[in-house]
Amino acid sequence: MILLFCCYVYCIFFTLNGNNAPNSNPGKGHNYYFSVKGDDKNEGSMERPLRTIAHLDVMKLSVGDSLFFKAGEIFLGNLAIDSIQPGIKGSPHFLVLTSYGHGTATIDAENGTAIAINNLSFVNINNINCKGSGRKRGNTKSGIEISNCHHISINNIEVSGFQKSGLQIYSCKNATINKVNAHGNGAAGIGVDGDYKSKLTTKNIYITYCKADNNAGDPTNLTNQSGNGIVVGHSTNVVIDHCSATNNGWDMPRIGNGPVGIWCYEADSVIIQHCISYRNKTSVGGADGGGFDLDGGVTNSIIQYCLSYDNQGSGYCIFQYWGASPWYNNVIRFNISENDGLVSDSKSGLYIWNSSKDSEQFYNCDVYNNTIYNSKEAALSFSQTSQRKNFRFFNNIFIGKDSLIRGNEGDDIFLANNWYSIEKKFNADGINDFKTWAIRYNKELMNQKIIGLNVMPTFKNPGNTTFTDVKNLIDFNNYKINGFSPVTKYGIGLHYLFGINVGTNDFNGEPVNKNYLGACTHQ
Repeated sequence: MILLFCCYVYCIFFTLNGNNAPNSNPGKGHNYYFSVKGDDKNEGSMERPLRTIAHLDVMKLSVGDSLFFKAGEIFLGNLAIDSIQPGIKGSPHFLVLTSYGHGTATIDAENGTAIAINNLSFVNINNINCKGSGRKRGNTKSGIEISNCHHISINNIEVSGFQKSGLQIYSCKNATINKVNAHGNGAAGIGVDGDYKSKLTTKNIYITYCKADNNAGDPTNLTNQSGNGIVVGHSTNVVIDHCSATNNGWDMPRIGNGPVGIWCYEADSVIIQHCISYRNKTSVGGADGGGFDLDGGVTNSIIQYCLSYDNQGSGYCIFQYWGASPWYNNVIRFNISENDGLVSDSKSGLYIWNSSKDSEQFYNCDVYNNTIYNSKEAALSFSQTSQRKNFRFFNNIFIGKDSLIRGNEGDDIFLANNWYSIEKKFNADGINDFKTWAIRYNKELMNQKIIGLNVMPTFKNPGNTTFTDVKNLIDFNNYKINGFSPVTKYGIGLHYLFGINVGTNDFNGEPVNKNYLGACTHQ
């Protein structure tokens, strides 16, 4: 339905990482070295380094300049750059911030922002640690703020101790964010945003191999969610790839809508893939606290090949909030959820909610080849306010403890799914016989024939996930299925029947087998 944009997005980001990336300096600037043993009266050479970040306030940086900070040393202060001297007419700005020597330098921002870059282009921030005084110990800022910039590379960064986001990208284009470890912050580990009610001021963002852990909540935010892992809003063409989020949101200081491990809102053409989101939380009595989320105003986006487990909220959230722009043409496929949604209001692995109360605002969603395993609650949940149109569920495996579905599945299309209640073999809508349920509610029927299943798949090791390594996620095999199971034979060809491009690979990177149900289509 929507996946033509995937190849387009990848072409953009591979171009960014190629000859146009800010790793090859097009200017003829100066290298300035900093060491706590230096002197601000020095010229800034490696032999005679400068001493303080504050000295940058009187320096006039030019195109191509690079700032090097001595590895293993701690520099107090707040590095802010919003203009540089012009270079050759038509040449791009260019600025590098990095460490030199063995190891990594640290910028200690105390109660402020460690690095703030505004209105520049071709900026490379690499191999730097940034720390604040703590989200409850006096810091009131984000760690790294990049705004109104383009062609940005941020690589191998650790950022912690900031009340807002560890890394915040605002109204930027063409940015690669790689190996950022954002932990112990307040509002979010990594935040990406753009101008309000626009998806175009922030565009072409590639986030890969990043970690967002223990970002507990913003103690000053009493009106909205906080404590997210990675969150993207008001943006277009974003890829979040091989990232992880865990133990976020546990200290959100309010009851209400809550945080999620990895999610987006008011965004177009977002791909979240090969990610792990686990053991995320929300406030006591608060909502959400889930693994992944396509939230209000998201369009033409996809979550695929991801693993979610032990989150207090649902593993996969499909949400539309009141006041958001229309939500449509989104896909959830080849993902795994294990024992999610045990604390907050969803009580299920997959949760659908629409507070706009208008199906014209919430439509066209395909959910296929996912494995939802929940030995403690339901597999699938619909909020009381979940009006929607053209939601389709194909080739999924839904396993729940007792009742498989919470709420009203309405007119949604269900075909070739496997349903199994651990305690009752089958239980949905108060009915304990699969055939009776299918006929009464017109589910799992094609040409008056039942094509869904009611069997317990022979998973390798269900309910025991501890996997945290995104680099080897395709090797996660707890939910591979014995080749003799019926769920390897009853899948339907979605491209042939519905024109759906299911892609080429399953959760484990194997070629898709159209006859299989669930996320892992090969044994």
